[in-house]
Amino acid sequence: MKRKFIIDTDTASDDAVALIMAANHPKIQIEAITVVAGNVSLKQGLQNAMYTLKLCETTPPPPVYAGISRPLLRKPKTADHVHGKDGMSDIGLNLSGFVPEKEHAVQTILEKINQFQNEVTLVCLAPLTNIAVALLLDKTITNKVKECIIMGGVGQGRGNVTPLSEYNFWSDPEAAKIVFESGMPIKMVGWDISREYAVFDNDDANALRRINTPLANFAVDIQKVLIEYAQEASKLKGFDLPDPIAMAIALDETVAIETKEAFVSILTNDDDSRGQSVMDYTGASLNKPNATIVQKVDRKKFLQMLYSALSKRSTLPNSNEYSNHSAS
Repeated sequence: MKRKFIIDTDTASDDAVALIMAANHPKIQIEAITVVAGNVSLKQGLQNAMYTLKLCETTPPPPVYAGISRPLLRKPKTADHVHGKDGMSDIGLNLSGFVPEKEHAVQTILEKINQFQNEVTLVCLAPLTNIAVALLLDKTITNKVKECIIMGGVGQGRGNVTPLSEYNFWSDPEAAKIVFESGMPIKMVGWDISREYAVFDNDDANALRRINTPLANFAVDIQKVLIEYAQEASKLKGFDLPDPIAMAIALDETVAIETKEAFVSILTNDDDSRGQSVMDYTGASLNKPNATIVQKVDRKKFLQMLYSALSKRSTLPNSNEYSNHSAS
């Protein structure tokens, strides 16, 4: 029996690769892809998600739903400087004309979790606005979700949008606070994991290209803007893929080779600590742990999963709309 996933995304360049990994996994049934504003606007995120799924040629394609178009209390702040204006590095992709399902993403999240109690894995790759609103509408889903994998926060070390904070939590800290205080079974994959285990330098990127499929070329080409940002702002050796490494852990829990229980509090201040994930590993706060924090990852296993997903070839000649837009 296939595992049931709901994937919540603000589809930009790394989200797209994570969607490919899930869509091409033989043991996963994607019940819904729910989109929220974050890296890009809600409208753009929907187009990016559906374009990516078209490339995967999954039949039938997973249904995509539009969610919340802004943070709960904050002004929206996209990440154009990280992923490009269209979220996919502005390489000329035809990211238009796709129509999502009519039902609202939050309503879909509630319906699916109540329909498949204790069977749904929530994979959260975006600001947690959709999930927070779902919890506000129906707190009982807390005990009906099998697991909630969250790419967000920082388990240890520095942030990527402030010295302390990671973008998804920073974008909507109030939503993140609601989710972490909900009692949902959370596994957190912080940006520190991506920085340590999911950086792709030139040699790594060329290895992906040698897979020589439209999906592999697409996965590298859409990182064009991220490469520049990662090297200049984040001081990494290449682009990093936080959402794909979180997806790998959702697909196979053994990818995470070391985890630790902790109480995580999310700060909602208006300074550099906005959205900071404060990690209590020792119990100093006297609060019981509310999340499992991924500490170490098997990079080799992650890469094997990524290579496998990107190795899928088109089933029909010329059926893939994507052609290799050079990212050089």
